[in-house]
Amino acid sequence: MKITALLCIVTVLPAAGFQERTFTTKDKVEFRVETVVAGLEIPWSLVFDPDGNLYFTERPGRLQVLRKGETKPELVAEISGVVHRGEGGLMGLALHPAFERNRFIYLSLTAHVKGDLSNKVVRYKLIDGKLADPSDVVPYLPASSVHNGCRIRFGPDAKLYVSTGDAADRELAQDKKSLAGKILRLNDDGSLPSDNPISGSAIFASGLRNPQGIDWHPTEKLLFETEHGPSGFDGPGGGDEVNIIDAGKNYGWPVIHHKMKKPGMESPLLEYSPAVAPASGAFYSGRAFPSFKNNFFFGCLRGQKIMRIIIDESNPRKVVRQEALLEAEFKRIRDIAVGPDGYIYFSTSNRDGRASPFDSDDRILRIVPAN
Repeated sequence: MKITALLCIVTVLPAAGFQERTFTTKDKVEFRVETVVAGLEIPWSLVFDPDGNLYFTERPGRLQVLRKGETKPELVAEISGVVHRGEGGLMGLALHPAFERNRFIYLSLTAHVKGDLSNKVVRYKLIDGKLADPSDVVPYLPASSVHNGCRIRFGPDAKLYVSTGDAADRELAQDKKSLAGKILRLNDDGSLPSDNPISGSAIFASGLRNPQGIDWHPTEKLLFETEHGPSGFDGPGGGDEVNIIDAGKNYGWPVIHHKMKKPGMESPLLEYSPAVAPASGAFYSGRAFPSFKNNFFFGCLRGQKIMRIIIDESNPRKVVRQEALLEAEFKRIRDIAVGPDGYIYFSTSNRDGRASPFDSDDRILRIVPAN
C-alpha cells in the first residue's frame, strides 16, 4: 500500500468562549470545554502515545499527530487506496502495547480488495515520524457504505480486538463463517489465539449490528461495548445498546433487538430508544476528575451528546445511574479518549453530511476542570 505525505492545512482556533462557560454535572462536578484542534474533516479515532502525543485519524484517509505542548497537528501520512464512501474510510487506530519499543501502529480502513469493497486492519511501523512496512493483520472484512464497525483496541490481555458491523447484511451477524457483526480477538500479528472461544476462529462474540465503542473496566477488566440499533430499514428505530461482552456469547442481532429476550442470546445492559447513535466508549481512570473514577463515557452522533454511565463499585455489571453531558452543544460527537493529563478528549463529526457544521468544524475538544 502506497503511503504519501501531503500538506494538510489545519486551522487552530483559540479556546476563548468555551473557557468562559462552566458546565455542571448532576453530582456538582464543574467543568469547561476547550478547543484543541479545529478545521478537521471527520476525525474518527483518538489515541495518546506514552509520551503524551495525540494521534488521530480523519475518515478521508489522513493520520495526524498533535505533539505534546504543540497547537498545530503534523501530518503523518495520507494513505492511498482508502475508499471514503458513506460511513467507510480511515477509521480505527491503535498503538501496540509495546509501542515505545516496536513502534507498531494499527489502522482499520475501507479499501478495494481484489475488486471488492472491503474493510481491513493494517499494521505499520512508525519510523522517523512516518509510516513504513505495512502488513495486513486482517486482510478482508465485509464492508458497506454503512455498518462497518472498525473500532480497534488492545485489551488488558495484550490481544487485538476488532469490532465489525454487519455490512448492511444483517444475517451475517449470526453466520459463524462470516467475520461481520462480531467482536474479533487476534494476536498482534493477526494470528489466532489458542484460547479463543471458537477453535480456529477469530470470533470472540457474535450477533452484533454495528459496534463502534469498546473498552475495559479499569479494575474488573470487563469488556464494555456500544452499538447502533436498527434504523428502520432493518428493524424498528432505536434500540441502541451498551453491552458487556463475554467470550463466546451471542448478542442476538437480528433475532432479538431493543429489550427483547431469547434463551442463548444476551440482552443489552442499557438500551436507548429513540436512537442516540453511540460511536465510541472509554472508561475514566485519570486524576483530574476524581468523581468520574471508573465511569464509562461514550459520544453520540444522532443524540449529539456525551453519555456518562456510573457503574456500581461493588458490582461492575450493574449501572447506578447515567446522565447526558453537553447536549446539542457541539452536535455530533464521535470518539472519546482520556488523556495522560486526566482531561477527557472528544471529537465532532459534523462534516460527514449528516449535520450543519460550525465554521470551525470538525474539532477535537477536551473537558477540563472549571477551577
